Amino acid sequence: MTQGKLTIHTENILPIIKKWLYSDKEIFLRELISNACDALQKLKILRETEQAPAIKDELRIDVTIDAKKKTLTIADTGIGMTADEVVKYIAQVAFSGAEEFLGKYQSSSNKEEIIGHFGLGFYSAYMVSSQVEIDTLSYQSESEPALWCCDGSIDYTLEKGLRTDRGTAITLHIDAESEEYLNEGKIRDILMRYCAFLPFPIHLNGTHINHEEPLWVKPSSTLTDQDYLQFYRTLYPLEPDPVFWIHLNVDYPFHLKGILYFPKIQRRFEWDKSAMKLFCNRVFVSDNCKDLLPDFLMILRGAIDSPDIPLNVSRSYLQMDRTVRQLSTHMTKKVADRLSSLFSSDREKFIAVWPDLEMIVKLGMLHDEKFYERAKEFLIWKTLNGEWLTLDEYKNRQPDNAKDKVFYTAEEKLSTALIDLYHKQGIGVLLTNAHIDTALMNSIESKSHPVQFQRIDGKLGDHLLDTSREKTLLDNSGKTESARIADFFRAHLGQKDQLEIEAKSLATDTLPAFLIVDEDTRRLRDYLALSGQPLPSGLTSKRTLVLNTNNKLVSAIYHLKDKKPELAKEMSSHLYELSLLAQKELDPAALSGFIERNTRVLEQLTSD
Repeated sequence: MTQGKLTIHTENILPIIKKWLYSDKEIFLRELISNACDALQKLKILRETEQAPAIKDELRIDVTIDAKKKTLTIADTGIGMTADEVVKYIAQVAFSGAEEFLGKYQSSSNKEEIIGHFGLGFYSAYMVSSQVEIDTLSYQSESEPALWCCDGSIDYTLEKGLRTDRGTAITLHIDAESEEYLNEGKIRDILMRYCAFLPFPIHLNGTHINHEEPLWVKPSSTLTDQDYLQFYRTLYPLEPDPVFWIHLNVDYPFHLKGILYFPKIQRRFEWDKSAMKLFCNRVFVSDNCKDLLPDFLMILRGAIDSPDIPLNVSRSYLQMDRTVRQLSTHMTKKVADRLSSLFSSDREKFIAVWPDLEMIVKLGMLHDEKFYERAKEFLIWKTLNGEWLTLDEYKNRQPDNAKDKVFYTAEEKLSTALIDLYHKQGIGVLLTNAHIDTALMNSIESKSHPVQFQRIDGKLGDHLLDTSREKTLLDNSGKTESARIADFFRAHLGQKDQLEIEAKSLATDTLPAFLIVDEDTRRLRDYLALSGQPLPSGLTSKRTLVLNTNNKLVSAIYHLKDKKPELAKEMSSHLYELSLLAQKELDPAALSGFIERNTRVLEQLTSD
């Protein structure tokens, strides 16, 4: 057996770094600014630990463009380097000075402040440069300046520099293919995209450009609503103000800070597009947090900043691991906690913002069991009386004969007479209007037995009947008047759409008839319609026409059967189609026939 060590040749690595490591060329500036920020942060730490003189000078980063010389310089007043450190940290590819520094001065606070990890960021400069120079002077007393120069090959020069001030200046000689990076406007845009929230001032050609401090680093107790709104406008200048927000500050089992905003839901809202901004130690990484947030929270806006988020080597996107899953779970819990707190402390505000929360909450309940258990406490439904109630509150108001039933309608003006029938019985009716309510009702029923959702025209229950006025007197053939009325209408309508007919004594006189559509069939039909699937052949909604024996119109139609049988037949069909129309079950293709029949009936009624 032969053993050996892998040999890595820099002449092979540098072309890979230059062409393939980073997906966007512009990231080179983010990397160099991040290195400069680390140099300043290291000096600050050394001063705080009294290992460097505490001099009152400005810690800053300067970016200077010289279009004539075709150079771009990134300079800092940070820790600087000796010649030996230049060889150690620059000439050795992928040796991270940040990692070594943290090893010496490790603390939880410092870990969040140092940006670099892989030691490859500096070499991103060669994506746009034909030559790079480093002019540096260490903070250490009696240090000599060092000047390093390399054209991207494996050869470099290192000599004594002329720098007299502590810090480092990296000068890029921009190549012919990258001269766009000599444009001040473009450089400003890149800096504001990636580096706007760094803790040290950045000057571009002498102008300080990063004035905004990230709100997530401040204690929430010191911030006002206006602070949060103004920061949102900074992040999303073209969007309407959010409805509310959650401030995150987690120290265990990982470090995470951020602000989650619930946006105002607009008509053309992109539900499947992530707009959350991901940062690592204040440096912008990505605006795609698809793996960090569960699907139902994808619409959230804001910023998440964590040094523990696992990034790929170019720090351009997330790598899925246990930490990411933990972060996702934790943020879901925080959202549930915040919603629960808002519901408990300010119900009026919660109701006001519910239209923008409703879809998020309901999707979350369908996709996350833990979220479901929390959300059922603040899931609210609007009644036809205009109140907002939880299911428990709704059930507590129901009469004893309807305790486990949740009555609802998807149409606020479905049928005034039918709705009044429920109101007279003291039964509340919920209004459902979200597309996912059918799926949510199924989920709630499976978890909260024996609770059962029932649309108001989905079943005929005892609570809708007045048995004291039931027409039970038998005729010579042994049939009640109710049975005879049902037989008459059945003779004219029984063959229509597999229609069943019943005549009942309803608890109101004003409603002549209404249709019952089987609840299960209706839900299946609604689900297929929502998903764009056609109804299976042979599947039709089972319908029952309930005739009210206490209504004058029903009685009049029945008593016309002997005097004017044709008119009675027309009016029985007309009453059926009126019921279809009132409950939005009338086929649009049948509307013209309904109008023609309506005309004929009116003509016959006015002909005498």
